[in-house]
Amino acid sequence: MNLHHLRVFHAAAEAGGITAGAARLNLSQPAASREIKELESRLAVALLDRSSRGMMLTEAGRELLDYAQRIFALEQAAEARLRDLAGLKGGRLVLGASNTIGNHLLPPLLARFAALYPGIEITLLVSNSQQVRQRLDDDQLNLGFVEGPAVGEDVNHRAIGHDCIVAVATIGHPLTLAGTLNAADLSDRVAVAREPGSGTRASIDEAYAGLGQTYRPAITVGTAEALRNLLLAGGVAWVPRLSVLPELRAGRLVELRMADLVIERPLTMIWRRGRTLAPAAHAFAALVSEAGQ
Repeated sequence: MNLHHLRVFHAAAEAGGITAGAARLNLSQPAASREIKELESRLAVALLDRSSRGMMLTEAGRELLDYAQRIFALEQAAEARLRDLAGLKGGRLVLGASNTIGNHLLPPLLARFAALYPGIEITLLVSNSQQVRQRLDDDQLNLGFVEGPAVGEDVNHRAIGHDCIVAVATIGHPLTLAGTLNAADLSDRVAVAREPGSGTRASIDEAYAGLGQTYRPAITVGTAEALRNLLLAGGVAWVPRLSVLPELRAGRLVELRMADLVIERPLTMIWRRGRTLAPAAHAFAALVSEAGQ
């Protein structure tokens, strides 16, 4: 069915006459009549009964008018929805972030974004970096935020900052009194660590491998919260400084001094290559980049 023909019929039916309908569409009356006759020919059914007193809809015409009204109402709704999306008055933003970024870096930016664009529904999924990347590959996210550099040619990436991974211990732990330490002093004594797949764990493993050593945590946990609680209970671990800043400032944890190992890594925003960012995702990416600068 030709939608232009349908539009002419719809205008004539709602206006109560072909001439009035044609005027709504800035068409001449003869042109509008031709469009409707062609529609009738294509459908092989009469839509209008014409007489010297005007026109009336046939039964088929009344049926088609009902469909036409719904079709063009949907068209108007679609146009309005897309205008809202383009104008950031509506839409959905789904983000995936590693524990460090999702728990410590993004919350104030999300609060600011929500205040600027209250019509946008925001979802933040926090997991480890490997899981964030998998969700991005599965098209579940608009944007991902991971610890360390982006890997793979199928993602676009942008550095949004840097983080240090530091060795920390509970206040009063014997290692806090040992002065300057070497990586080997901790390789077999670190009590707590994040799981493989975590960006933090990958950075630590890589740093130890660069020294020709192996990192051997006694306890492996799957969340930053569990790791922090184990630390406060008397453990030792390598952790992102961002994740324990309150405890360091309050003196509940102590950063150990290391002589031969400094672990720094980029924090990276990623999105699928070849995918057009939705307006909400584009605006949030700009906000994150601005904050990073």
